[in-house]
Amino acid sequence: MTSVRPSFLVRHADIIFSLKTFAAAVMALLIALAMDLPRPYWALATVYIASQPLAGATRSKAFFRVAGTLIGAAASVALVPNLVNAPELLSLGIALWVGLCLYLSLLDRTPRGYMFMLAGYTVALIGFPSVSEPAAIFDTAVARSEEIILGILCASLVSTIVLPRGVGPAVASRVDSWLASARKLSQSVLAGHGADKATREQRLRLAADAVDIDTLSDHLAYDRTVDRDAVRWLRALRLRMLMLLPLLSSIGDRIDALGADVRATQPKLMSLVDDLSRWVAGDDTEREPPDQLRAAIATQLPKLHAASSWDQIMVVSLLMRMRELVDISQDCRVLNQAIAAGGRPPGAKLAFHPEAGVAPVRHVDHGMALWSAAGAVLAILLCCTFWIASGWVDGASAPMMAAVGCSFFAAMDDPAVGLRGFAKWSLVSMIIVAVYLFAILPGITNIEMLLVVLAPAFLLFGFLIARPATFFIGMLLAANTASLMAIQSTYSADFAAFANSSIAFFVGTEISALTILLARSVGAEWSVRRLMRKGWTALALAAERRGNRDRAAFAGLMINRIGLLAPRLAALPDSELRNVDNLRELRVGLNIVDLRRARHGMSPRSLRAMDAMLDELAMNFRKYEGGAMPAELLADIDHALAEAMTETGDEVRGDALIGLVGIRRGLFPEAPAYQPEASERLPGNVAA
Repeated sequence: MTSVRPSFLVRHADIIFSLKTFAAAVMALLIALAMDLPRPYWALATVYIASQPLAGATRSKAFFRVAGTLIGAAASVALVPNLVNAPELLSLGIALWVGLCLYLSLLDRTPRGYMFMLAGYTVALIGFPSVSEPAAIFDTAVARSEEIILGILCASLVSTIVLPRGVGPAVASRVDSWLASARKLSQSVLAGHGADKATREQRLRLAADAVDIDTLSDHLAYDRTVDRDAVRWLRALRLRMLMLLPLLSSIGDRIDALGADVRATQPKLMSLVDDLSRWVAGDDTEREPPDQLRAAIATQLPKLHAASSWDQIMVVSLLMRMRELVDISQDCRVLNQAIAAGGRPPGAKLAFHPEAGVAPVRHVDHGMALWSAAGAVLAILLCCTFWIASGWVDGASAPMMAAVGCSFFAAMDDPAVGLRGFAKWSLVSMIIVAVYLFAILPGITNIEMLLVVLAPAFLLFGFLIARPATFFIGMLLAANTASLMAIQSTYSADFAAFANSSIAFFVGTEISALTILLARSVGAEWSVRRLMRKGWTALALAAERRGNRDRAAFAGLMINRIGLLAPRLAALPDSELRNVDNLRELRVGLNIVDLRRARHGMSPRSLRAMDAMLDELAMNFRKYEGGAMPAELLADIDHALAEAMTETGDEVRGDALIGLVGIRRGLFPEAPAYQPEASERLPGNVAA
């Protein structure tokens, strides 16, 4: 019986979620009616807005929705009574408030960002309809808060108690799938296919999946089925997942650099590469201890001196990266087992140690956030101008919906597309509501019959919400239908009032779509180029700061950007941008960070050469627009490499070597092999 139950819940998860959500909505509506709240339908609509298929996601969204509603209600009480006699100033004040909150929400890509967004458009939902009765604004704000909190509590209670779906299993499943794909990618790279188009596409997909896992993991803190140890291990695992992608890209690059005949020229090295490939893909019961591979790698490290050939340097660089792959791969196995078992396996030790914490670092674009906020402000003000100039009593719905629509779709490259969809499905909601109000509800005589006739539509809406592809459609239909139907304790539908509010509702979304189309919308290609520009700027900063940053933090930020690039590149099948190696900048940046460690023990002469190279690199990336880097930078890299090779300290020379070789290969993959400079400072042979 226990083996059947989980599979049954998984197979019918969408239907179960729909039934649970409808039960929570009925509970909220009945309690609101029993409490004689002025707008019980707000509680009904809130259940569908707050409910998520995963219990932890529902609770996280619920918590921040309560906070955002209370902040928005307080702002409404502060703004409306003081500015109601100056409609232009009131419109400006609400628009600026919505814009400010939207700006903050776009900077915070966690569940907390929802609080800022809701605090913004709640002022529009409460404030604009209250201008005709400003004295009642406090009562309206309190009622709004009560009804929303009631809906949130009902949604959270049912989601938590009735057949809850935890975030933990969902995250664990996604992580298992990601690690399995990463093992296949590792095999492909180690087999010499790192430069293949299919391999590059796979790296992009893994980067996008890593961002999705990171976002989903935000809800773990609100999932009661997950203990704190599992959350901590998952954070450590995510960090290593992020480091794995640039590491594999670097290994593939080194194998390519050794040439197509590397198996003939370096048979022992490639035999070790094959051993590593089998070890990475093997089951735990079949894998040899990682220390054996580490020892084999150490045995093959060649002796280096200042006149060593480029192939010798590349072999050392490859072996160093292979050693990192052993460490990170082993850590991923250990941490994944720890998450599954609820604690670290006895005696297990982690080999890869980041220099800082394991908190995720995410891409933040202040410029786009400000631009999106300005577009929302403009759309609200245009709707307010239309409302005030026309003297339309029900026109308050126009700026109200402009605030909601612009907030919902602000993160899109082209919010006008989302707003058009918003308008389309709002129109569908109006048709559904008209059928209910004027054909079905007049014949309803008791609450039981009301719930029976509501069930088909709202069960369908819940089913749509449960499916990722139709989530937003279901949420819009449910929220708009509940709001426009405006269920009260007694039937009081009026066709003229319904038509007025519906038209204003539709006008608001259309004006918003047109405004955003003209003032804010950009294409996927524009966003791709902007994200790439952000990466180039990050490299310039890393060089100027002499790599003074944690490798894992830098990798997390850059992988996050690459993950944001992936779906946009998928929308550009014929663009030349798809041919860009998006991990190149990441590899270069990580190698700059590696140089930071080497700087502490370098001689002044080597340090001057390295700093000159970093200054040249920063200057070029500040003005970079794509294409080839200048030959002067290649000469600076080679000079710094020659100076670094004369260092006598193994650790210093190793860090400098791996960093400079990575920068050279990242920026000049087609350049002729490095030729050692003649130098009077040649020491004896030294181990790498």
